[in-house]
Formats: sequence, structure tokens, C-alpha cells
Amino acid sequence: MSLLEVNNLTKVFGGRGKPGVRAVDQVSLRIEEGSTFGLLGESGSGKSTLARLIPRLIEPTSGEIRFEGQALHTLREREMRAMRERIQIVFQNPFSSLNPRMTVRQLIGEPLLVFGRAKGSELDRRVLDMMQLVGLPAETINRYPHEFSGGQRQRIMIARALILHPKLLILDEPTSALDVSVQAQVLNLLIDLQQRLGLTYFLITHDMSVVRYMCDQAALMYLGKIVESGSVDQVFKTPAHPYTQSLLNDIPSTDPDQRMLEHVSLESDIFSVRWSGQGCRFSPRCPAAQVGACKTDDPALVSVRAGQVAACHLLR
Repeated sequence: MSLLEVNNLTKVFGGRGKPGVRAVDQVSLRIEEGSTFGLLGESGSGKSTLARLIPRLIEPTSGEIRFEGQALHTLREREMRAMRERIQIVFQNPFSSLNPRMTVRQLIGEPLLVFGRAKGSELDRRVLDMMQLVGLPAETINRYPHEFSGGQRQRIMIARALILHPKLLILDEPTSALDVSVQAQVLNLLIDLQQRLGLTYFLITHDMSVVRYMCDQAALMYLGKIVESGSVDQVFKTPAHPYTQSLLNDIPSTDPDQRMLEHVSLESDIFSVRWSGQGCRFSPRCPAAQVGACKTDDPALVSVRAGQVAACHLLR
């Protein structure tokens, strides 16, 4: 059963006589209940903008957002506020996301106060239960964010997001600000919490290995558009889009005999080569780009195999 469906979602920044920036461009995706969906892409591809569009922290320009079958894009602000109890976000940098003047008790318990779910001794009990669940010592309840390590601050963020018992957790680069050893601890915690609480995750990251470790489905985003999606096995074992292939080649391998995929070398980053607005948005960096359709037509997503789609003229 689909918990979240996004159809042709678009967000344009700017305008007013000047061409706007299409940060999210006609994005469609579906997330099944109890699964983990991974969204991959370089910085600047529009991933975090999409994460904020889903709970309408920013308003979409067009498109549909459906959560448990309900059209979120049509709700009034008061109705949408109530829906946010069931859709929570864990942001990238826990230190900048936590008020340094609030204690752990206040930080984790604040959503309960805001939504009127608990106060007093009941609030303290629920905060302590959540701290135990995420692996925070009870005696730290009156400490401030600066007294914790990066991994512990991320656990505070996770506890804060879970205190209202949401169904969907949006994880926006949840481990990118952490040391490698701490990343593994946080990822294992998230997997354990998903199994224990029946959570659904929408994971946003630039790290292919994190998606391979955690996710059931994966999609690649480039300059606001989904260029490939499918199961994790399909995306990692039989990548169809040159962009996917290039990112996979950046993952270090311990196998000296592993062959690099063909036509995938990228020497420039997403900001160093400008897209003219015509043709395939990846064509300025694509080593397999051809004169013709690649330069003039924006490719649509086409089926590669059952459950896997990609937007590339070379697949036609």
C-alpha cells in the first residue's frame, strides 16, 4: 500500500519577469508503507527542496502530494498543521537545528506541547521513554546541545521527530555531518527503529553506499528532475542512466578485478557546466551525449525493465 504519492510536483523560485529556477521539475514518486525510499543526487540537485515540499514547509508551484490517500496540496494551513504530526523531518545538521538555549527535555518535549499531547509529569515520562529508545542516557535530560557529541545530537533530533509517533520520517542527509564510525551507529539505530515502530522512511542523501545499505527503492535526481528510479538491486546492478553509472563509479571497491562501467567518466561538477534549458539537462556533462535529440529534447522517463525507469535518449 502506498503511504505517499507525489505526482508531477514542481517548484519554481523567482520569476516576475525573469526566468524562474525550476528547483523541482515534474517529480513523481511513490513510497510504500513500511519501506525506505532513497533519493540520490549531488548537492544542488533539488533533493532538500523536495523534502520540504512534501509537508508543505514551502509551497509547491504545481503538482499533487497525497499522504494516506489524502491530497495534502489542497489542505488549508490549519488542516496541514495537523497532518504534520504524522510527517516529520530529521534535518542534516543537528547542531544548527537545535536551539542552544533549550535542554534535552525541552527540545524533545516541545512537539508534545505544541500539539497539546502531553504536559507536566506525563511529558517528562514520554521524553524519558523516547530518550531510552534512541540510546540517550536519562541523566542527560537537563543538558544543552553543546554538551553532546554530533552523534548524540542527531539522536536528539530523531527522538524529537518520533515523539509524536509519525508514520513517515523524512531523513535529509541524516549522517553527512557525522564521522564515519558514528554514521554506522545512527544508520543501525534508524533500521532498528523502523522495525520496532513500523516507520516509513524517505531518505535523502548523496551517499550511494547509504542507500544501498538502507533502502528498498531508489531514485536519482539531477537539476530538479528524476532521471532514474527502480529497486535498489536494479539501480545498483543494472544502472540505465549515464548519471547513475557515473555515481556508482565513484564508490570505492575492494575488488581489484571489478570493471568500471563504460561511458561514465565525469570530470566536472553540477555547478561548473551550465545547462542551456534545452535538451537533456545532463548532456553538458554526459560523455555519451550525441548531437541531435540530446541537445534539443528533454527526455521523458521510459521503462527499462519491470519496475525500473530512466530518462535518456540512448534508451529509445
